Amino acid sequence: MSDKIKKHYSTADYLRFIIPSLIGILLFLTPLKYEGDFSIPVAFLSGLVSNLLEGALPLLVTIVITVSAIISILYKVAKPKFMENSKTLKDMFNPTPFWLVVRIVGMVLALLVYFEAGPEWIWNENTGGLLLYDLLCGLFGIFLFAAFFLSLLTDFGLLEFIGSLLTRFMRPVFKLPGRSAIDCIASWLGDGTIGVMLTNNLYEQGSYTTREASVIATTFSAVSITFSLVVAEQVDLANKFVPFYLAVTFAGIAAAIIVPRIPPLSRKPDDFLVEPKGNMEDVPEGYTPVTWGLDLAINKARESGGITEFITNGFKRALDMWFGVMPVIMAFGTIAVIIAEFTPVFVWLGKPFIPILNLLRIPHAVEASQTMIIGFADMFLPSVIAASIPSELTRFVVAGVSITQLIYLSEVGAVILGSSIPISLGELFIIFIERTLVTLPILAVIGHLLF
Repeated sequence: MSDKIKKHYSTADYLRFIIPSLIGILLFLTPLKYEGDFSIPVAFLSGLVSNLLEGALPLLVTIVITVSAIISILYKVAKPKFMENSKTLKDMFNPTPFWLVVRIVGMVLALLVYFEAGPEWIWNENTGGLLLYDLLCGLFGIFLFAAFFLSLLTDFGLLEFIGSLLTRFMRPVFKLPGRSAIDCIASWLGDGTIGVMLTNNLYEQGSYTTREASVIATTFSAVSITFSLVVAEQVDLANKFVPFYLAVTFAGIAAAIIVPRIPPLSRKPDDFLVEPKGNMEDVPEGYTPVTWGLDLAINKARESGGITEFITNGFKRALDMWFGVMPVIMAFGTIAVIIAEFTPVFVWLGKPFIPILNLLRIPHAVEASQTMIIGFADMFLPSVIAASIPSELTRFVVAGVSITQLIYLSEVGAVILGSSIPISLGELFIIFIERTLVTLPILAVIGHLLF
């Protein structure tokens, strides 16, 4: 080990890095089996909260979305002194005019759904009801625990240590820093929204450039293994889950290599939201990647605040997600699912895929084409449609594509739109199409080999 490491760091310094990082790994990156399903402890804790508050959660979510809109309007109109003098409140309730409108739309939709007012197509169980009662009630607990404990991954040196070890692989292959691997693992084992939250947090800290944050949020916010199994079961392919998931992983890696190298992601600037603290990638002379990673990690852990700051920052992040992101998910998700359920828009958009599917010799190309774009509204919709298609090959391809598309407005896409990462709705749709065009032929070839 480097003499510099030996000279400068005590046992307490090592423990300040190691203990919080191990707890973070346990909470976010360790799969546990509970009642037959694999999950990570953070998702398990959020599930406990959802079960404990099951009857009250829809009302709580509706109140949060309503308060977000009303206080934002209050600030814009009156600018009360108590808010002007609080950076936290200003950051939370001072959206741009566009996002203020989104919060108001989210509030109106949440109230209509909760009180079952207005047209049924707004509040039924397949549209607004799906968003409010299923998705947002589940995300309520995830936002609380993931936001609260996120500092264990970001503030005590784990990312710096992993980054030093993996940059030599991640940088040439994905054009990303090594620490981005943590984002992918957190999404893969837990939930895509956790990966987006982690990416956004690091972007706001100056750990990622705009391009890096954009790539990671749209490429590495992978669908969890658990949800992939749910999709496989929906299309009656659970008996082939291992080859199915290996195919999805291979196609996802291909998309992660190709899509960031073409517009719009390739045109994102390599600038920082805030000034970064030094260069964490170049290993200085006299260090190995391990010793340099330790040096960076221990220094980062030294800079972390005490327990009070940890708790304060955790609650602030949770409130940011509740008041800032939940209205966005309600607005964009509900509108997208209504369009998918009650209009032929996604059917029309899928028609250009019919000749592509025929070229790839996918049976029932017309039915399959309807699933290619509808996943932009909600990732589960393609599998619901595909379940009635008699061809196993077609169901395999549709289900695999729906998972590798990653960006869907009922959850991950809306979380990205509600974050600080500068990606527009139009750019999200283009990236969604690019991922579809990259992964579709790969999954079709693998499907032909399997069936």
